[in-house]
Amino acid sequence: MHQLTRLALASTLLCSAAFASAQTTEPERPATTFPYTPGLDVSAMDKSADPCVDFYQYACGGWMKNNPVPADQARWSVYSKLAQDNQRYLWGILDGLAKQKEGRSSTQQKIGDYFGACMDEGAIAKRGAEPLAPFLNQIEGMASTRELPRVLAGLQLALSSEAFFFGFSSNQDFGDSTRVIAFASGGGLGLPDRDYYLKTDKRSKDIRDKYEAHIRTMFGLIGESPETAKRSAATVMRLETALAQASLTRVDKRDPYKLFHKTDLKGLQAMTPGFDWKTYLAAVGQPGLKTFNVTEPKFMKAFGKQLRSNDLAAIKTYLRWHVMKELSPVLAPQFDQPHFAFFSQTLRGVEKQPPRWKRCVQLVDAQLGEALGQEFVSRAFSPELKAKSLHMTRQVEEAMAKDIDSLAWMSPDTKKRAHEKLDAIVNKIGYPDTWRDYSAFEVRPNDFTGNAIRGTQFENRRQLAKIGKPLDRSEWLMTPPTVNAYFNPQMNDINFPAGVLQPPLFDPKMDDAPGYGNTGGTIGHELTHAFDDEGRQFDAKGNLKDWWTKKDAKEFTDRAQCIVDQYAGYTVVDDIKINSKLTLGEDVADLGGLILGWMAWKTQMASMPQQAQAPRDGLSPEQRFFVGYAQWACENDRPENLRVTAMTDPHSPGKYRVNGVVVNMPEFEKAFSCKPGQPMAAVKRCRVW
Repeated sequence: MHQLTRLALASTLLCSAAFASAQTTEPERPATTFPYTPGLDVSAMDKSADPCVDFYQYACGGWMKNNPVPADQARWSVYSKLAQDNQRYLWGILDGLAKQKEGRSSTQQKIGDYFGACMDEGAIAKRGAEPLAPFLNQIEGMASTRELPRVLAGLQLALSSEAFFFGFSSNQDFGDSTRVIAFASGGGLGLPDRDYYLKTDKRSKDIRDKYEAHIRTMFGLIGESPETAKRSAATVMRLETALAQASLTRVDKRDPYKLFHKTDLKGLQAMTPGFDWKTYLAAVGQPGLKTFNVTEPKFMKAFGKQLRSNDLAAIKTYLRWHVMKELSPVLAPQFDQPHFAFFSQTLRGVEKQPPRWKRCVQLVDAQLGEALGQEFVSRAFSPELKAKSLHMTRQVEEAMAKDIDSLAWMSPDTKKRAHEKLDAIVNKIGYPDTWRDYSAFEVRPNDFTGNAIRGTQFENRRQLAKIGKPLDRSEWLMTPPTVNAYFNPQMNDINFPAGVLQPPLFDPKMDDAPGYGNTGGTIGHELTHAFDDEGRQFDAKGNLKDWWTKKDAKEFTDRAQCIVDQYAGYTVVDDIKINSKLTLGEDVADLGGLILGWMAWKTQMASMPQQAQAPRDGLSPEQRFFVGYAQWACENDRPENLRVTAMTDPHSPGKYRVNGVVVNMPEFEKAFSCKPGQPMAAVKRCRVW
């Protein structure tokens, strides 16, 4: 997903669902049916643990014991397991379509041929470094930095809209959500975050040394001598460090006002006097653009400074590196394996590459996701399932309306605006109403790397073509098979792909208590994002507009600070604490979401008194609600990956997404008869919504 949807995707339930391998040693095979896992799994619990001491261990201890992180993954979770089940099912669909030569629709042909080409490892290995040549030759052919705008445009379109110096794409105007305008953003870094370049602790220095060594290795693969490769790697590090120094922190990027800097072409040109924007815009197919949002003016000025202070050779070196970095995962093993060794093994502790079929399914979903989604939905998401999901969503929204009315700290004027926003939220369940047209994306049966490049070009051109066109409010930012959900503050909609509405996350066979804890809490989570520290700054129309009274805004900030202080005390790994200013939006949404899920469940149970009172598996309905909630968050994580996510992920670790929430709910304390002084019985409770 292109970087400029950051505001929407920062409001997802998870950072992403991992693509993971099976826990058995048996050969993996394509699936024709989904394995069933109940929405509340008693075997996943550790009933020897005291729920009032460590509820996460009580609800997830058995799962954690029996589900070590697979060798090809950085983390493993209940979400990962469902993502794997979805992937194996998609594998079966794609494998069949790749082998079928007659009777395929045009979209079936594209996804089948793409998958088949991706699986042909022999052909990929035989091509070696050949796919790099056109890009490296284009860079080498530059006679001066005056040619950079044209060359850079081609590289960004074909390989990445944000990896080469800066990002350029489209997004809704923060000030007028009905308009789609051009966005120029910070980018151009090879490491996951600016802080990797700037922190001075031993571990950060060690990562930088290993990164520079990896860059040297990659330059050696295209023929540079060890001495030249060493100089090239140093040049890349120098340039990227300068860009990192001018980049906003991830916490700063949570403030939309710090990302909102509209300007015209003259203003944009003034930030980078050595870069001809007219030439660049013509090369990306968007001549004549007059309005831009520059998310990080300081960054763009730093980019301009680097153009002035570096010679042509240094610019070429930087571009060559990023070509290799972006293309390596779709090249022959001599490029792909070193890329994996650094970015997965060194950074995240992953022991081995995922099997080829998983990588290919993932790529089809990434580049032809709605074509693949049609196949998934037709087999795995019934109208009845959609109707049940929508019913629960509406109940949670009704709970939010009641919650707003009950807030003693919010004034009537702000409540009125909050209701207007809530009433305007659009519910998107399962899949888009209109499927994406991929007719402009050419897929060739025997050209895997070419397909991947053409897929990137297709998506980047599709995004740029939105500029100046009427806004398509029906568009989704996730594909139907995705195991995730999100709220988009400018569209003002909540989105639940069919992939996340499957057992054990959404289990129609199960009693309502765990379902409302799990899926009800998830729906509430996304709904609360409309009113978290970031989402609350957008109005009912999706415009960045202050609709709060000063007093109410302060009341919100004071309550949010309680959550910031609470989560700042939790340890992620080693001596690294949660960056609670980064995770605030997700932490607020977790708590608010579960409160709304509880309210919706109580409404549902009012008409079903027998189910409301009947214990199952030795658990009362109230206890089942909370265990059902907790079990979506069961996970195991590698320490290396935890160090990365502590710096980059706006979500807290699963343990604290459970314990940190229930400790604030008196309903939990009552359900498990927790006594004052026990860890899960808080002395001071936080609550925003």
